[in-house]
Amino acid sequence: MKGTSIKDIAKKLEVSNATVSLVLSGKDKDGRVSKEVAEKIIATAKMMNYQPNNIARSLRMGHSQTIGLIVADISNSFFSTLAFYIQEEAEKYGYTVIITNTNESVDKIETMINMFRNRQVDGFLIVPTEYSEEYIQKLVEDHVPLVLIDRYFPSVQCSYVVIDNYRASLEATRLLIEQGCKDIVLFTYKNLLPHILERKSGYMDALAYAGLAEKPCVKEIRYSHISEDIDKSVDELFADGCKVDGILFATNSLSMYGVRSIMRKNIAIPNDVKIVCFDKNEAFDFLPTPIPYVLQPIAEIGQKAVNLLIEQIKAKQNAPKAIQILKLAATLHNDLL
Repeated sequence: MKGTSIKDIAKKLEVSNATVSLVLSGKDKDGRVSKEVAEKIIATAKMMNYQPNNIARSLRMGHSQTIGLIVADISNSFFSTLAFYIQEEAEKYGYTVIITNTNESVDKIETMINMFRNRQVDGFLIVPTEYSEEYIQKLVEDHVPLVLIDRYFPSVQCSYVVIDNYRASLEATRLLIEQGCKDIVLFTYKNLLPHILERKSGYMDALAYAGLAEKPCVKEIRYSHISEDIDKSVDELFADGCKVDGILFATNSLSMYGVRSIMRKNIAIPNDVKIVCFDKNEAFDFLPTPIPYVLQPIAEIGQKAVNLLIEQIKAKQNAPKAIQILKLAATLHNDLL
């Protein structure tokens, strides 16, 4: 159904389109339109249920007051919580956030970026997928306001907000070692994204520092086959005679599937195997014993990412954008202590 336009109101009152536009946009500050006419315009607009086209008006002003947020998996509590804090912070600046999900697909991230550019969003907040460097680089070359979140590419010179993944993984592995674990397995994704590689490096170095360098065991899980791969890995790890006594899950989605698979085999946590995971998972609140986890500062990540992006948007269009890198500290949360 076609909505009421400025032209419809002008026709009904027999005034010009410009007069109606001046009043409804609030620009008639110098009294060019009489008070009587202005009141009639406002009353008629209300009666005819006029809704301003904010998008069209924003584009005429050169900005849309929207931010395009691209996350990897909105069903993952980490990303849904991150999106919440981003939206809360953006609203403080008068910005609307449009959220899309790539499901870790490089093809989808290309589609999402093109869609947002066609919608003329003012800037991008992106959790990049593997192999998406060229699309991120194109945004940089086109001087589009952009901040990467949670992940980054060393080859792409742009601002990003991440945690110290190496340190977080190192400390998480050390916790397992301090609890007496000697045969520790790392469950991680099979990809080459820097944050995954950093978490693997932290695990490997923690073993080396503890004199366990000869005992690394890394299970690389395909994102598209997460349930299948984890079940197979757990079966292999807990076969007869296996000595696995500790597991570090590199993401919360891996931990959720992993703990489910372990419990199905009637393996007791933490008596038979001790576990540490990234991020708190509310599903684990129902377990008889708390599971230690790496607590990422999700609210701070979202807030700082928005602040960096708004700085870029507000900067002069042709001004060079200073690259800002924020690497935040994560904390190890352990209710067992």
